[in-house]
This record gives sequence, C-alpha cells and structure tokens, in this order.
Amino acid sequence: MSAATVSLEQEKNPWLAAEARFDNAAKLLKLNEGMCKVLKAPSREITVNIPVMLDDGRLEIFTGYRVQHSIARGPGKGGIRYAPDVSLDEVRALASWMTWKCAVVNIPYGGAKGGVICDPSLLSDGELERITRRYTAAIAEFIGPEIDIPAPDVNTNDRVMAWIMDTYSMRVGHATTAVVTGKPMNLGGSLGRREATGRGCMIVTLEALKKLGRRPEDTRVVIQGFGNVGGMAGTLMAKLGFKIIGIIEYDGAVYNPNGINVDDLMSYRRENGNINGFAGAEAVDRNEAMFLECEVLIPAATENVITSQNAAKLRCRILCEGANGPTTAIADEILAEKKVFVIPDILANAGGVTVSYFEWVQDRQGYFWNEEDVNQKLQEIMVNSFAAVVAYGETHKVDNRTAAYMLALDRVVGAIKLRGIYA
Repeated sequence: MSAATVSLEQEKNPWLAAEARFDNAAKLLKLNEGMCKVLKAPSREITVNIPVMLDDGRLEIFTGYRVQHSIARGPGKGGIRYAPDVSLDEVRALASWMTWKCAVVNIPYGGAKGGVICDPSLLSDGELERITRRYTAAIAEFIGPEIDIPAPDVNTNDRVMAWIMDTYSMRVGHATTAVVTGKPMNLGGSLGRREATGRGCMIVTLEALKKLGRRPEDTRVVIQGFGNVGGMAGTLMAKLGFKIIGIIEYDGAVYNPNGINVDDLMSYRRENGNINGFAGAEAVDRNEAMFLECEVLIPAATENVITSQNAAKLRCRILCEGANGPTTAIADEILAEKKVFVIPDILANAGGVTVSYFEWVQDRQGYFWNEEDVNQKLQEIMVNSFAAVVAYGETHKVDNRTAAYMLALDRVVGAIKLRGIYA
C-alpha cells in the first residue's frame, strides 16, 4: 500500500491495512503462495440477521458478524463490539489482528472477532439484552470453550458477557463459564482483567524506556482516549513517576506541562460527564493535542487516528498503540523515517487477551488466582514478548511492527506445518 496509489478512504480500510502488513511480513519470510492463501483467508465468516422486538413494539432487524480468522494454534479468541459503523471488513481485520496478537504473546489461541450493527446509546437495557441473547443464539453452534471464546470490546462489557454466558449455558444445559471472558467476578471473571490492557501498555512502555536508556520520571506522556485502556495506563504510569501532560477525548483535550493529576481528572469526569473545564489543566484543541511534544504517545481509542495526513506532525519518541489499528500502513513509513520507536498494537495492547487467557484457564480448572499472581504472570509474558519482538527486529533488520508480524506469522505457520493440511 503506497500513498501515491490509494485514497485516504482506502488507506483507512482496516482489512486493506491488515493485508498490507501481512504481505510485507510474508514476503520477508519468503512464505510460498499456498501458505499465504491459507493465512490470509478467514476460516469462517458468519453473518446473522437477528429480529428483535423493541420497547415501542416495533420489530427491527439487526445484523451481526462473527469472523474466525485462524484456529491453527487453538480456539478463536476476540471481542464483540456494538456500534453503528461495524462492518464485515472491520471485523475481518480485527479477527486477523487477534490471530497475530495471540501468536506474538505466545498464548494458545487463534483469532476471532464479532460485532453487531447498532447504536447502544439509543437502546434501552432491555433492548440490548434481547439483541445480545438473540445474537448469541444465532452464533451459538460456532462458539464455545474449545471453539471460540468472545470477550468485551467497544460498547460491550461484563454485563453483556454475562448475558452471552447465560444464553449459551441455557442452550447446552449447564453453566459454562469458559464460553466468554471479561465476565463479572461472581460468574467466573478474573482479578486484574479490567486493568490488564492498560497495565500491558505500561509494562511495554517501561521496557522501551529501558531499551532507549530513559527513566519514567523524565518521560512526558500524551494519551489519546481516556477510557478503560487509556485511563488505566495513565493511572498506573503516573504512580511510577511518568508525567502525563496531555489527555485527549472525543469531545475535548486538556494539557498541563507540569503533569495532570490523573485520579483528579477521572473523578472530575465521573461528576461532569467529560473532561472539559477541568481546573488542573488548560483546554487545548483536541485535533492538535496529539502533536504535543512528548516522549510517549499512547493512542488508546479507535482505529486510523495516525494517517499519512498527520503522521509527520507527531513529536513523540515512543508510540505505544493501546488501541487496535490506530496507525495506517502508509503512516508506518513516515514514522520509520522519523525514527519513532513503535510498540505495535499486536504487542502493546495484548495485556487484555493475555489476562482473558488466564480467566479461561481459571474457569476450566475451577481454581482462581489472586491479583498478585495475575499481574506477575502478565508482567512475565509482556516482558518476554517485548524482548522477543525487539530481538527478532534486530536479527532481521526490520522495524518493530514488521518484526511482530514476522514473529506471529512464523509461529502460526509452524503450527500449520506441524498439523499438516487435512484432506
């Protein structure tokens, strides 16, 4: 994918971006054409049209998707998102990213993803529950602890996972907690799961600082997206001495060169519904705040926020991708020229799926770990995975993202070759 040959709309197509990065890694690994076809094509794509009775008595049809990209290394794993702009291309791309993400951190999963086209802000709790249960019933034969394990994603949470778990359990006739992760604690959830993605971002950022010879107390951080991932990363990093100088949300941004008190900002948002007007920082243009001078930028909201149109304006030394797909494939080339140390999404935000794996293991063995154990195991996997990606990049003389994709492809290809092709 080249800036000279594609439009901005094409550049932002998540499936094309995933394909471009795959093609680059596959070429460097010298994979043959047949193996490339196997790895690029999702194993299964499910589209369901689900009728739901709304509160006002109208019958509405909602479209849902579940894509299982690869099951070579284990059952599918990936979230379910509810949003009006969910598309099959987006779900395909996210499913493939989950395959590579699970392989990068070397947990025994393949990649999957799901979504329902709806606007949760316009739906009542009852309507959301009916959509969830009908969607679950429609895909129930394709999910399960040994098949495909959903999790929360954009606009879904532990309550939605409880509805999925209950619907599936009623279908099979017994409580099956391991069918989903990200559940409430008293339904088989794991300690440390809510904080895991943000904690993982913090861990790999610390490893990057060590690699570059820097210290947390001398590190300024800008966070784009102050939800669970960005908010948790900011909270944990501030406790370690990082200076969080900028927070960007969808409706505003705040800046304090001396550091923002993240706990105070969280309390302010809970009380006011947004971060605008926070006394501990000055308001800045949300469209320009991402270009503040800093050592670390953490895009932790949505896809395609760093593109060929703005990548050259970034003034960070380290880019830690808390969101999935925040950087387009074309923008990668610009960041490489600027010598930005990129911690790619399939490594940076893998803390969530790693602790989801821990939750699944705990559910299946019927024995639960304390939070210290969870965090210690997460620390070990993230540190080892960071080291593996950086070492792979240095050995093959490629950037971190390419190294992560090459390492992931290497592991998935290895599994496929060992299993053989069933005929």
